[in-house]
Amino acid sequence: MLSRSVRAAALLFPGLLAGAFGYGAVNVLYAFREVPLDVRFTFHVALMRVNGPVMQALMGLAVLSTIALAVRSSGWSRRVAASASALVIASFLVTRLGNVPINQQIKRWAVGTPPDDYADILRRWELFHVTRTGCALVAFVLVITVVVRAGSDHLAVRNAAVYG
Repeated sequence: MLSRSVRAAALLFPGLLAGAFGYGAVNVLYAFREVPLDVRFTFHVALMRVNGPVMQALMGLAVLSTIALAVRSSGWSRRVAASASALVIASFLVTRLGNVPINQQIKRWAVGTPPDDYADILRRWELFHVTRTGCALVAFVLVITVVVRAGSDHLAVRNAAVYG
């Protein structure tokens, strides 16, 4: 049986992660495209300076909470929760191996000149962002599925005991 704290953490942290990445994909990316490049680069660097520690902590908490959900679950629910963990880990890896190196390049562009292929590099950053957003969103949906199913299973057991 899943404790309330495990269910709450498993819903909260992956939900915040999916929401933060989703906000970036829906709002920030479009805003980046509407402003001059120097403004985009300056804002991107400032945003990443703040986002770096916050998002890494959030990804870590999302991984830990989905692992706890998997450990405390059994059967089908355990496999689904483990899949959610794998997707959160995938979003972390995409971030560290895809987005972060490009963020470092953008930091240099903000104080210098971007390379001729900067548009391709920015498109690659956006592709990585959409990928990690998708991973986080699917992970959150999987967690919701496990938690809702656990709640309905608990209710069925309780009703059987009460109404026999």
